[in-house]
Amino acid sequence: MMMPSIFGESLFDNWMSFPFEREFFGKGNPTFANAGNVMKTDVKETEQGYELDIDMPGFKKEDINAKLDNGYLTISAVSNVNNDQKDENGKYIRRERYSGSVSRSFYVGKDVKQEDIQARFENGILKLGVPKKEAKAMKENQYIAIEG
Repeated sequence: MMMPSIFGESLFDNWMSFPFEREFFGKGNPTFANAGNVMKTDVKETEQGYELDIDMPGFKKEDINAKLDNGYLTISAVSNVNNDQKDENGKYIRRERYSGSVSRSFYVGKDVKQEDIQARFENGILKLGVPKKEAKAMKENQYIAIEG
């Protein structure tokens, strides 16, 4: 059952479940057919920092980029899939191309440096280690004078 987005679900989450879509377009591209399921992230806090496990099914390590800029860690991926099928005479009987990109950003703080972050990609999951940085001490009893 499709529910309006006010209930926490998108109206388009079940788009591939419509019979017309399945029959006309086939199985679809596994990377982008369910784009809402791409880059689901688990964040775990440890003594040393944070561990992020980001689901990236259908992507290869070469497709993924991680960038730290102004305190934001941005993970992006681009995929180009070409499904050419030819008959025995070399004529196309089906030719489909998929292209798309996904991106997600996390604020990790301006004190985190690029060399502090560890990343590895295995079995369709990007695993990131982000260290905790000490919060800067706030000066106590710093009141602002109110005139008037």
